[in-house]
Amino acid sequence: MPLEGTDMAEFTMELNDEQKEVRDWLHGFAADVIRPAAAEWDEREETPWPVIQEAAKVGIYSLDFYAQQYFDPTGLGIPMAMEELFWGDAGIALSIVGTGLAAVGVLANGTEEQIGTWIPQMYGDANDVKVAAFCSSEPDAGSDVASMRTRAVYDEAKDEWVINGTKTWATNGGIANVHVVVAVVDPELGSKGHASFIVPPGTPGLSQGQKFKKHGIRASHTAEVILDNVRVPGSCLLGGKEKLDERLARAREKARQGGERVKNAAMATFEASRPAVGAMAVGTARAAYEVALDYATTREQFGRPIVDNQGVAFQLADMRTSIDAARLLVWRASWMAINGKPFTAAEGSMSKLFASETAKKVTAQAIQILGGNGYTREYPVERMHRDAAIYTIFEGTSEIQRLVIARTLAGVPIR
Repeated sequence: MPLEGTDMAEFTMELNDEQKEVRDWLHGFAADVIRPAAAEWDEREETPWPVIQEAAKVGIYSLDFYAQQYFDPTGLGIPMAMEELFWGDAGIALSIVGTGLAAVGVLANGTEEQIGTWIPQMYGDANDVKVAAFCSSEPDAGSDVASMRTRAVYDEAKDEWVINGTKTWATNGGIANVHVVVAVVDPELGSKGHASFIVPPGTPGLSQGQKFKKHGIRASHTAEVILDNVRVPGSCLLGGKEKLDERLARAREKARQGGERVKNAAMATFEASRPAVGAMAVGTARAAYEVALDYATTREQFGRPIVDNQGVAFQLADMRTSIDAARLLVWRASWMAINGKPFTAAEGSMSKLFASETAKKVTAQAIQILGGNGYTREYPVERMHRDAAIYTIFEGTSEIQRLVIARTLAGVPIR
């Protein structure tokens, strides 16, 4: 029973009719369009442009759709959408939703004019689909964002920013129409001296470096992005220079006083997206569990379905329990975020951590239940297990999530 004066009763696990309709629509697209194409694009290791275009045609790959889910007052729109699409296939789904990370970067840090100008260009339209890339990680700066070396220097005479550096692990990097790049503008402030920039399409000096051949999510393009004297107009600094100067001044003052930390642009983006990554992991875990459950109830050994054996049945029970628990954590964090409730116990990181670890464990258990069949590419759980490995790595490793949670609980600043 909620305490008097609180509004915790607003949280509900029951989707409303509109949300159920959207969920069923997404599930149908995942089942009818994404899943049949999953094995092919995993083998090809290429961006599934035809599938993205189909998603654009029906309205799934669009600014309007993600805006509707992003601003769902219950907070459940985005996690519900992520779970259903990633239930279909993680690699293809990431190609469909990867642009969203760049869009969140603009939404979190940009002005209304920047949001209205650049986010539509990230998606294009059904006849000419585009993608966008969020570029933060570097060869020597993954979890340690304070070690970032990409520099942005302001050319006051031309009102331009000159960006130099190398980004890595960028989803859609190099093939994107719009790149959102995090760069250092004040090296003395460490991670507090970062800012985010829009690099418009066709900007000289930006090129694709190495394209990575990955263990999983192989239908999603991941590459290095090289920035060689890239010049962007002053209007491409997300939030504007006045806001940046004010933020840097506060950071310098707090640094002198040894005061509290100031949130940097990259961290703001990651904090907003971690529950969504948790939802992706839930979708992959649920898909593997369903394959394993179906197999266990139809596969017979010693004259009976293998689900009759406790060794299999108990695994399925644990798998389902973990999946439901992970979804609860993701939905709680998403509801808290939309309602402006602070993550006083790092609930966002909790959701991403538990869901990610659940996906790895559940997909491994699914392979075990299918036995030799699970180890082959004739069954999808092998691919799901490879895909699941990324959830404990990108947008903050499991180790970093634990560090964030522990420091938050202890009241220690997160640098």
